[in-house]
Amino acid sequence: MVKPILEIKNLSAKVADKEIIKNMNLTINAGEVHALMGPNGAGKSTLSYVLTGKPGYEITGGEILFNGLDLLKMKPEERACAGIFLSMQYPVAIPGVATNNFLKHAVNAKRKYDGLPELDAAEFLKLLRTVAKDLDIGAEMLKREINVGFSGGEKKRMEILQMSLLQPKLAILDEADSGLDIDALKIVADGVNKWHNNDNALLIITHHQDLLSRIQPDVVHIYADGHIIKSGDKNLAVELEKSGYKTFVDAKE
Repeated sequence: MVKPILEIKNLSAKVADKEIIKNMNLTINAGEVHALMGPNGAGKSTLSYVLTGKPGYEITGGEILFNGLDLLKMKPEERACAGIFLSMQYPVAIPGVATNNFLKHAVNAKRKYDGLPELDAAEFLKLLRTVAKDLDIGAEMLKREINVGFSGGEKKRMEILQMSLLQPKLAILDEADSGLDIDALKIVADGVNKWHNNDNALLIITHHQDLLSRIQPDVVHIYADGHIIKSGDKNLAVELEKSGYKTFVDAKE
């Protein structure tokens, strides 16, 4: 039986009195990978912020269900604990906060929400080292302040480390391939593929085919003017790479 993890129904939202999302519909089922592609300024990142509850975004219509729960009634921290994760396009630096300490508190907060016992220092360190090794993240990097002085590739690998530790039900990758070289792209993609299974779901926001050649999408959506204008299989991303967005956007006008 197909189990919807995310159901967006007739969603509209605005920022500073400007409507960005316009009557959007999207369903993502357990086990699926969806890619959202579209021109700059279309509102793709706005969608990720609305889903995670970032302040400043006003919902003007529609609803969002996450595992059957009314997502719009949940606070941002409740959404995170319930299993929504966002890998940000521009991860923020947090001076004064050690990465390993931050991750330990995050993991234990999630475990407490799930009714599980918290990990002690030794248990968490063992888990952290195991997961970090697959992402080519060494012990010294884990001791550094969060994203302070990190390269673009290091920041993106750190995002995937957080995802792998928190084990969300829905992961949203907002241009996770931005600024990555070939080696870093492979590490990030491999980390995502290792996490993904039939019980979770993935929404990839991207402009390019490179990441999608390593993380195979089940459905590709073209997003423009605040809503999805066309959906298809992975070949739609290949077609976009060849013809660009203009062909599809103009066809809808």
